[in-house]
Amino acid sequence: QVQLVESGGGLVQAGGSLRLSCAASGRTYSNYAMGWFRQAPGKEREFVAVISWNGGVKYFADSVKGRFTISRDNAKNTVYLQMMSLKSEDTAVYYCAGDRSWTGWGSRKFVAMDYRGKGTPVTVSS
Repeated sequence: QVQLVESGGGLVQAGGSLRLSCAASGRTYSNYAMGWFRQAPGKEREFVAVISWNGGVKYFADSVKGRFTISRDNAKNTVYLQMMSLKSEDTAVYYCAGDRSWTGWGSRKFVAMDYRGKGTPVTVSS
């Protein structure tokens, strides 16, 4: 069993940066692909980024490519989402997720992930 807890959300001005963290508990964390989804007010939850179990593969939604990076530290059981050049449309609740496969995250639903966090809110003011 893996439990995920997000942190690092908050209020930031447009053009600024923020780093989200997702701490995982459970012995099998390092075997899982980890990633992020987000849900903006009034919109469906959408995929943001995923990183494979060893960090060798990373995939991003088109809307965040070139602005967001994802990384993980398996020794600390933590995955990070570094967000730069933030825009007002990045305002959302950001959710961490874990799954045995890193493939198909762009088309899969958050609720279909093996493990899911409860989210951390990010507000970008313009």
